[in-house]
Amino acid sequence: MTWEPVQYLKYSSERLRPALDLMARIAHATPRSIVDLGCGAGNVTRILAERWPNARVIGVDNSEAMLAKAREAVPAPIGIEWHAADLAAWVRSARPASVDLVYSNAALHWLGDHATLFPALMRIVARDGVLAVQMPSNFLAPSHIVLEEVVGSPRWTVRLGALRRGVPVAPAAQYYEWLAPVAESLDVWTTEYLHVLPPDPGGDHPVIAWMRGTALTPFFAALDTNAQRELVAECAERIANAYPPRPDGRVLYPFRRLFLVGARANR
Repeated sequence: MTWEPVQYLKYSSERLRPALDLMARIAHATPRSIVDLGCGAGNVTRILAERWPNARVIGVDNSEAMLAKAREAVPAPIGIEWHAADLAAWVRSARPASVDLVYSNAALHWLGDHATLFPALMRIVARDGVLAVQMPSNFLAPSHIVLEEVVGSPRWTVRLGALRRGVPVAPAAQYYEWLAPVAESLDVWTTEYLHVLPPDPGGDHPVIAWMRGTALTPFFAALDTNAQRELVAECAERIANAYPPRPDGRVLYPFRRLFLVGARANR
């Protein structure tokens, strides 16, 4: 899957807010080691390093394009280490109880088998450490339902059907059940943000422009430019009906996200 940093960062302020909301709930005062799992372009990793300047901070991502953007945007004196790795492979290879703060913003929904993944993440957390995760939980919204239905239609299913993932994020209570046996305490919640998206300079419906940086990415990776346009055209009318522009051209886009902060027991 090829990520486009410029497209993703087009809505950087909207994407940053949940990252900061998650960070605000982390009570650990002096983590010595921090891993930002799925660090992307590094803008959130930089904030982690600035909040805890004495910690060793590592950003892990599987996209070389995103990591190149991170290295370019974050000054070397801040001292972040950037590692290119498949996220699931990193989790499997990490030493138990080795990281004081495992932080992940808008990344782990791309991985499967959360029943195994999340307890494994908590086992990586050091004693008295913290696991902090935010993931989109918007997969039953009209935008995502339209995309799933279009890529599953007869026209697209041969090329794109294998990339369909259904709903990759479980209900909030399920994460509590998976993590409670390995956590000292858990805080799990959901928030729905109402994003006010401006008209897109490129002419896309604003929700389509948003999805180009995220949900459309795996499908675009399997298509040439003409086919990408055709896919967008099939989605656009139905998405415009679900999210009609206001008189000023802006669109209201409700977006639901799931958060969890878990503390590892001192044992």
